[in-house]
Amino acid sequence: MPATPRAFPYIWTTWLTKLLTGESSCEWAAWFKAHHQGYEKQPSDSNLAQWQIEHTALLAETGHKFLGSGYTVHVEGQNSFRLHGRSAVLAGQPDLIIESKSDSALVIDVKTGSERASHVAQVMVYMYALPRALDQYKGARIAGEIHYPNRIQRVPRGGLDQGFMHRFITLIHRVAAPEPPQPLPSAAECRFCDITIADCPERVDQGAPPSGGTTDDF
Repeated sequence: MPATPRAFPYIWTTWLTKLLTGESSCEWAAWFKAHHQGYEKQPSDSNLAQWQIEHTALLAETGHKFLGSGYTVHVEGQNSFRLHGRSAVLAGQPDLIIESKSDSALVIDVKTGSERASHVAQVMVYMYALPRALDQYKGARIAGEIHYPNRIQRVPRGGLDQGFMHRFITLIHRVAAPEPPQPLPSAAECRFCDITIADCPERVDQGAPPSGGTTDDF
């Protein structure tokens, strides 16, 4: 299925977060997704069904704890947002939003895997976007947390400082730009990328051996 150009750049939050933290380097992949839709996707080599089962269980467990304490809990699809900017639309869907009786809310993402800096960046983007994208959170104080199976990591509001905002907005401008950045293919980059070789001829085959040479220096 050939990719169809979008009428206006559209960026899903998680396309940015690993780029923000340096866990990924290939901005071209985010640019391609922002400017195209309906492309054929690379089959995943991960156990998606097992991940969904574990994620759903942790999500339900976390939500029920807050419901039992009398909070209003909004889950996944209830939290979908689109924030329209001059250069792109930023979209996302936090796992949980917990409303209190005051002018504050807690956005939670649940993660079943190992801890990553990009998880923090993801919640920070939600904390930035929600008061701007959804009327019910305008003017609200948004706190953030990441819930792992055995630990809760809090994301302080102070993290949304000028440095983060500059890096975040600059990245959006690059991903939304008309001209694509240079692809940076590698086995590590391409392993979890769902863009096939039909749209990315530079994609690195996972079976290809790493490049190398010889020397008499050691």
